[in-house]
Amino acid sequence: MVNWFKFSSPKAFYPIAGKLIPWLGVTAAALSLAGVCVGFFLAPTDAQQGEGYRIIFLHVPVSWMSMVIYLAMAFWAGIGLVFNSRLSAMMASALAPTGALFTFLSLWTGALWGKPMWGTWWVWDARLTSELVLLFLYVGFIALQSAIEDRRRADRAGAVLALVGVVNIPVIYFSVQWWNTLHQGASVSLTRAPSMAMVMLLGMLIMVLAAWAYTAAAALARVRCIILEREHHAGWLQDIEEVKR
Repeated sequence: MVNWFKFSSPKAFYPIAGKLIPWLGVTAAALSLAGVCVGFFLAPTDAQQGEGYRIIFLHVPVSWMSMVIYLAMAFWAGIGLVFNSRLSAMMASALAPTGALFTFLSLWTGALWGKPMWGTWWVWDARLTSELVLLFLYVGFIALQSAIEDRRRADRAGAVLALVGVVNIPVIYFSVQWWNTLHQGASVSLTRAPSMAMVMLLGMLIMVLAAWAYTAAAALARVRCIILEREHHAGWLQDIEEVKR
């Protein structure tokens, strides 16, 4: 049996993360290329939305991941807060920029989609507004951690903000069911058959996997940078540098 707890220390996690990053990066690039080919060249034109619907192959994956990454960030922040785990707090910090990027892309691609479909770039719709709040939560988390010099205090403050912000995730997800909104309901659900052609669904799922792979690669690369920053006085880092030489 593999003792996974040994990777909870920066010393053990740093080298394994370095080995995973190239594989995840190549996987993300390959899946992105495949998803673009399926979504933009193989998928048929939508009967109602025409060619403009193809933005969903970017919009839907980044929207899903904006919520998933926030939950992961809050999870690691909570673990770091409860168990005083340095690596968990670092992982939460590493996830935040990618989550903010995907949330921004979700809002921007949604605006590009909304203009031809709704006739406007933005409305104070429940789904759009709660997604905008999510972007503010990401930016607030990053800004709060940057504003506090003591890293332990910064991690604790960021964890509290991240955990409080979790209440916004179900609001985003269920907003189209709880209120009358312009935003359409989910095209893919675990409780019913998908309301799109299988080739469209295939392209979307490939792009979702690409977003997962990119998120993992970016988070691991960033957490290695954070480890280097916070553990620069540690002897084990100097040993690694000597081995490289």
